[in-house]
Amino acid sequence: MNFPFVTNTDKVEHTEGIGRELAEALAKDSSLPRFVAMYGDLGVGKTAFVRGFASELSPNSTVRSPTFALVNEYKCTENTAKIKRICHFDMYRIVDEDDLYSVGFYDYLRPDSLCIAEWCELIPYALPKSYIKVEIEKTDLGDGRKITVALV
Repeated sequence: MNFPFVTNTDKVEHTEGIGRELAEALAKDSSLPRFVAMYGDLGVGKTAFVRGFASELSPNSTVRSPTFALVNEYKCTENTAKIKRICHFDMYRIVDEDDLYSVGFYDYLRPDSLCIAEWCELIPYALPKSYIKVEIEKTDLGDGRKITVALV
């Protein structure tokens, strides 16, 4: 995957496939940031993207939105380039820095972890200096989505 990467999808399976491609790129290139910041409205497919992402690095995991838990962890397989776990955050209910501390957000930012967070537009102050930005937008064509993946 080359950055910036822009594509259109029309099926959930295609959105999952783009997530899988990004995970594959991260597993192969340890110089890429270990934080993925996701942006997009409710129902655009952020969790579907994460489901595809996790299927590459943690194929036995069942991915669900961490809306109420705030974070779900998925253990990675041994062939994932020193990535031991995926930490999947949902920042929708995060109000301030205290909320981030109370869920242990900063403790998850470790070299052996890959963090992917939904609703990052709500926590711009907490994002690492460099990260991968994933924007998902609905298009005018039925179930169409525009997905943009960029290095920040």
